[in-house]
Amino acid sequence: MFKEAKIMFLYTETSLHCGSGSSLGVVDLPIQRERYTDYPIAQASGVKGAIREWFETRDRKNQNKDREKIKYIFGPELERDEKLEFAGAVTFTDARLLLFPVRSLRGVFAYCTSCFALERLKRDLTIAGKSVQWNVPAEPGSDKVLGIQAGNDISDGSGVLLEDFAFHFTQDTAVTKIAAWLAQNAFPQENEYKFWRDKVMKSLLVLPENAFRDFVKLATEVQARIRINNESKTVAKGALFYEETLPSDSLLYSIVMANDPATDWGSRPEGLKSAADVIKLVTELSDKRTQFGGDSSIGRGIVYVNFLIKEDSDATNAGAKTS
Repeated sequence: MFKEAKIMFLYTETSLHCGSGSSLGVVDLPIQRERYTDYPIAQASGVKGAIREWFETRDRKNQNKDREKIKYIFGPELERDEKLEFAGAVTFTDARLLLFPVRSLRGVFAYCTSCFALERLKRDLTIAGKSVQWNVPAEPGSDKVLGIQAGNDISDGSGVLLEDFAFHFTQDTAVTKIAAWLAQNAFPQENEYKFWRDKVMKSLLVLPENAFRDFVKLATEVQARIRINNESKTVAKGALFYEETLPSDSLLYSIVMANDPATDWGSRPEGLKSAADVIKLVTELSDKRTQFGGDSSIGRGIVYVNFLIKEDSDATNAGAKTS
């Protein structure tokens, strides 16, 4: 199937609205969610479109020097390249939620996850030829959360209060190792992110599955949006609606997979001969910011992109390609 693969982490710096269209519910414009978990996601088509837009914007600044490469990586534009019919060499999966910020009585907020989200990350890492040394802990009871062993800023020693819900707190060695791995690999390594890397190592919590699902479903941001009538200075008729967003400081990830570029439509551009070349070019976005989803004019969807590229003691390249 695919010859190369990488994990791409997406850290939301502003609230993110990847919309699922209009709704008849209380929220007029809800966000995209997985059908069976209700976890927020960014669908693969939107991820691919946002990444392509970043490269096309850079290409215009470089006077269209990479136009051919973009065509072979992401696929031809039907309006511009009507005679070309081939698939792009790169594939993106849905961006799945890994960490969700939840308001806490202590420490302002906690980075929350679940055993299911962590187990799925471990499985997805194998697609990218990565293995990790940490293990996912057993799921805590319905009234318990698991946290790091020492130095946490969320618990008072025995309990945790998230939103309006109290949980018993239990220290866990596995959570400490997971927090350290996330700080070293999933979070941006630039200096401006030192506080947030330290924060995840102090406030990571593994929640019961049902509690985590409820938080990601009911603790997102919902904001009223209006349009003002310039003459009456009141809300225009029918212009009040409610919009849901994924809060800032959420962490998602997507698997980026690549094949060799198509060859049936002429020679491939120089420097773009193999799947490895495709991945190398796409990962030029690593450690940079781009915009995902809607509402770009009001500052939503600013995302920091970080590819899992480097090797370390907790993530070793297994040397296997996807098959």
